[in-house]
Amino acid sequence: MTVSYTLKVAEARFGGFSGLLLRWRGSIYKLLYKEFLLFIVLYALLSITYRLLLTPEQRHVYAQVARYCNRSADLIPLSFVLGFYVTLVVNRWWAQYTSIPLPDQLMCVISASVHGLDQHGRLLRRTLVRYANLASVLVLRSVSTRVLKRFPTMEHVVDAGFMSQEERKKFESLKSDFNKYWVPCVWFTNLAAQARRDGRIRDDIALCLLLEELNKYRAKCSMLFHYDWISIPLVYTQVVTIAVYSFFALSLVGRQFVEPEAGAAKPGKPLEPGQEPGPVLGDLDMYVPLTTLLQFFFYAGWLKVAEQIINPFGEDDDDFETNQLIDRNLQVSLLSVDDMYQNLPPAEKDLYWGEDSVQPPYTVATMAESLKPSFRGSTFNLRVSDDPEQSLQVEAPPGFARPVPAVQTPLLSRVLGAGAPSPAVSLRTFGCARGPPRTPRLLRSQAEEGGDPEAADCIEEEAAGPPGQAREP
Repeated sequence: MTVSYTLKVAEARFGGFSGLLLRWRGSIYKLLYKEFLLFIVLYALLSITYRLLLTPEQRHVYAQVARYCNRSADLIPLSFVLGFYVTLVVNRWWAQYTSIPLPDQLMCVISASVHGLDQHGRLLRRTLVRYANLASVLVLRSVSTRVLKRFPTMEHVVDAGFMSQEERKKFESLKSDFNKYWVPCVWFTNLAAQARRDGRIRDDIALCLLLEELNKYRAKCSMLFHYDWISIPLVYTQVVTIAVYSFFALSLVGRQFVEPEAGAAKPGKPLEPGQEPGPVLGDLDMYVPLTTLLQFFFYAGWLKVAEQIINPFGEDDDDFETNQLIDRNLQVSLLSVDDMYQNLPPAEKDLYWGEDSVQPPYTVATMAESLKPSFRGSTFNLRVSDDPEQSLQVEAPPGFARPVPAVQTPLLSRVLGAGAPSPAVSLRTFGCARGPPRTPRLLRSQAEEGGDPEAADCIEEEAAGPPGQAREP
């Protein structure tokens, strides 16, 4: 059964994720503890061999090998290879879930399009929705080990009520070397066309809508089958697996505590007569390599995550509950097209009939939410200038759509050359390239009526353009 912890993380609080670390079912501990114990045992055997069983000469050789393995392990791009692979697997895992066929849209169209309160109308609706569920059962038998164990033969499918004996004979009489999960969809289309001819489906638009929903349903069945058929390239999975295993094989030897390399320690003070030399300082002798074990836990656990979800139709703790999906789909689809067909509650006036302002009630626990202001947009509280001139509406200049000529600046002209265009455009050139602006005219008229004459002169000078440049007509 899928492990769900959504309620446990509904609120962000102190140590919210820490409580999830103590779970066993579906946890990384359950997936990784065998490999983790094997790594510890191998590391301990090598450590005991080095410390107790080797001669000084053999220890020296082993130390050289350990240093070489430690340097070589760092050359493996494990984070890049493993991270990209796990991202690919997770995206594929979610895409497979969204490809599981659900009859919800199709059953609503069947209930609205196939009419008849008599026995034949009821039989048509139930048969159509049963064909849709049969198609999903057949494709799930092909990809899910749980469903195949539930329906190992076609006789089990018949006994479960998804197929009749006559339909089974028809199904088995069709000779094909390929998977025949699509056969119930063809039966569906033929039965829908017959219902249209008999008047059970009243117009071609309803028939077209029904067949469109069926095609969407069949496309999901096909996509699910092809996800099972076309896997992630084997070479990529092999590369990632070899990278992880080789990294930790080198780490088993390279992360051992060994004698410090000759000349690695810093020279100390000169010894006095009769004083014995002290021990050469090297790396701290860690009998338990904590950081190496954490590294193994993270990288090997990452690989185990990809191993678990690369095929979510197995029997792992977090694999999809395909059998429960089959039960749910059959139950709700038959309920919608049979018991709920034309079974409507009476239409009544709602509680807010005739009220201008509608405000549903709150409980005491949620009353504080009603006091919060509603969100109306990110610019709703933006303070706009109170100056009325900033709110005047003016027409766009006539030459606004003309392209702006290339202009060079002194700095870029030295870098790019004399003939290279510059992306910089000055405000003076921007205004001249688009003709005389309208806003300076308004400001000049205000200045003439009693405003600042210097401001009007500045505007006239700007409108005249730079010296030596002719204004455009």
